[in-house]
Order: sequence, then structure tokens, then C-alpha cells
Amino acid sequence: MKNGSKSYSLYLLMGLILFQGISGLFGGLTLVIDPSGELLQMPLSMLAGSPFDTFLIPGIILFSILGIFPMIVFYGLWKRTNWAWTGTLIVSAALIIWIGVEILMVGYHSKPPLQLIYGLLGLILLGLVMMPSIRNQFQED
Repeated sequence: MKNGSKSYSLYLLMGLILFQGISGLFGGLTLVIDPSGELLQMPLSMLAGSPFDTFLIPGIILFSILGIFPMIVFYGLWKRTNWAWTGTLIVSAALIIWIGVEILMVGYHSKPPLQLIYGLLGLILLGLVMMPSIRNQFQED
């Protein structure tokens, strides 16, 4: 990494990646523990039109790809490793794809507005990671 100091945009990016990681771990683990979705007040009827009968597989995907992976990326951002930029780009794309596929499979649900919030989070992460001030900090010398 080129710069010795972290920019405000990098701190914001780190905070949002941490938020995503914690959210993914919590939501995914809760769905794995209770695949009926009752703990999160999500009825199985939400899965109508999807290939899933329970929330187990979505929970595993959420826990690993949008929970564990963002936590690893957060660590990389904190340590300022060269791979963290690519990792952040992958988290951004994964979140946008997750929400898009979810909406295609089960429709848009505005109450609670989690699809909107996490869709916007994915777009914000993508915008931040593409900022020159952040990209320049993770370019190899």
C-alpha cells in the first residue's frame, strides 16, 4: 500500500464492511439455528417461488459469504493488505447480487425495508471502493 495514513473514506468503508460482516453473521447464524425463520419473524411463505423449503441454505450462504468473508476483508482493510481492495469489491458485488437474486426469487418486501437497506449498502460499498483515494491506497508499488 502506498499511503501511510488512512483516509476518512477508508474508515467509512471499514465501518460499513464491519457492519455487513456482523449483520451477515447474525442473520445467517440465526437462520441456520432456526431454518423456519421464526426467530427473525420471517415466515416460510416468504420462500414461495424460490428453490428453498427452509432458510437453512440461504442462512449458510449469508453466514459464510456475507458474514465470515466481510470479516476477513475487514481484517485485511485494517492491516492494509493489498488483497483487501479486491475483497471489498467482491463483498460489494456479492451483496448486490444477493439482494437482486432475492428480489427476483421472492419479490420485493418493503416491511421491513431490509432489501432496500442492504441493496443501498452494496452500492455504497461499490462506490467507496472505486474511489481513487481508496484505490490508490491498495495499489501495489
